[in-house]
Amino acid sequence: MQVTEISAEGLKRELSVTVEAQDLATRLTAKLDEMKTQVRLKGFRPGKVPVAHLRNTYGKQVMTEIIQEVIGESSQKALQDKDLRPAMQPAIDFDGGLDGVVDGKDDLVYNMKFEIIPEITLTDFSKLTLERPVAEVADEEIQESIERLATQQKSFETKEEKAEDGDLVVIDFLGTVDDVPFEGGKAEGASLEIGSGQFIPGFEEQLIGASAGEDVTVNVTFPADYGSEDLAGKDAVFAVKVNEVKGAAEAVIDDEFAQKFGMEDLSKLKEAVRDQIGSDYNNFSRARMKRAMLDALDGLHSFELPPTLVEQEFNQIWHQFEHELEEQGKTIADADESEEKLRADYNVIAERRVRLGLVLAEVGEKNQIQVSDMELNQAIAERARQFPGQEKQVYEYFTKDAQAMAQVRAPLFEEKVVDFIAELATVTDVTISKEELMKDPDASEDDDAAEKPKAKKAAAKKTATKKTAAKKTATKKTAAKKTATKKTAAKKADSDK
Repeated sequence: MQVTEISAEGLKRELSVTVEAQDLATRLTAKLDEMKTQVRLKGFRPGKVPVAHLRNTYGKQVMTEIIQEVIGESSQKALQDKDLRPAMQPAIDFDGGLDGVVDGKDDLVYNMKFEIIPEITLTDFSKLTLERPVAEVADEEIQESIERLATQQKSFETKEEKAEDGDLVVIDFLGTVDDVPFEGGKAEGASLEIGSGQFIPGFEEQLIGASAGEDVTVNVTFPADYGSEDLAGKDAVFAVKVNEVKGAAEAVIDDEFAQKFGMEDLSKLKEAVRDQIGSDYNNFSRARMKRAMLDALDGLHSFELPPTLVEQEFNQIWHQFEHELEEQGKTIADADESEEKLRADYNVIAERRVRLGLVLAEVGEKNQIQVSDMELNQAIAERARQFPGQEKQVYEYFTKDAQAMAQVRAPLFEEKVVDFIAELATVTDVTISKEELMKDPDASEDDDAAEKPKAKKAAAKKTATKKTAAKKTATKKTAAKKTATKKTAAKKADSDK
């Protein structure tokens, strides 16, 4: 095999690789020899088919397979010999076609075009200072949460008084439109909590003041967007028989109440609620700290970015932006800024994502941070649980699809890198209120990330916050993906890709 460097400009590289026809012929002969014991041809005893006959019958097919194998092996070896780390899969161009190669007459000659990973000098993370906002779980919040649980578990008791808002009534009803009953307009013994919004607007309110045993005539109009076209917008009359009126029983929050949730007593329930709220707060704290870390890393690292990676990232962002506009029935012309300005702004976000992805990948590679098989299997199992009854199919999908597996591995890898950097950095907890912790960090900013793009007159919130979201995360679908790409760039078929 011969490898010649054709060009090296910036991060762009082009190599020419030549594999001699004799090497391919040797492989072909070896393959055909293996086939002798496997192929069954009429007129030949098993294992006695002449290689020459196999060559005439299967030669071109087998040679095509060999060429594919050789390109994979030789391109990888060329990169290793040149100590080059491509930012993405190299593009392969053939010089003069492959007909002569398949026929065994010509050498295999192809060009590899790609961009390399730039040299990245990582900052000293021990000098990195970060603030992690934290919020304490107040006793009042625990009590409010438990009271909400009590509301969800409320029971009703029969009452003699007239029905009030919040009461439960047991009713029979028959609905008609123009004196004609309609499908689904009849029921017996139906339970309805007044004020729950279960029935057509206006229905429940007309039962307030009714007593058990009373007949009530309810007049309503079906909404214009009602699911049944035959009823949408129509006036209807319901003959309602109130069989029973029940009032909400006041929930007693005590040890017996806690035991309904599998807790030993009320104090254990409060501990569980505190832990759950605390876990939610910790997730917010981590996200805010991670955002600050990414902002810092973005500012501390500067290097040339692979143009194609940036272009791919930009195209993904722009496509999503256009899709959101389309969903809102808008076009780029509805934005307050020109398309040129929007593209420039989104390109900055694309560069940030690529830069951060490469930095995180470099940290992981230099410090041998890996995602274990156990961690990967746990993540796949969590995803499979989201599809009850289809767990096996989901698991097989991820384990058999390399790209799907990479999508699972990448965010796990990224989080481990973030944890690694956080351990080296000086992280100071800063206590803030719950409201401050949960507030969007960009919500009060007036910079372009928080404000752009906006549609004329009626601003489209999704569109307006697209850049904010991209800037805020700069990870998951993009930086995480670049992490996986970067980590495996020098190993085209590496299992981490």
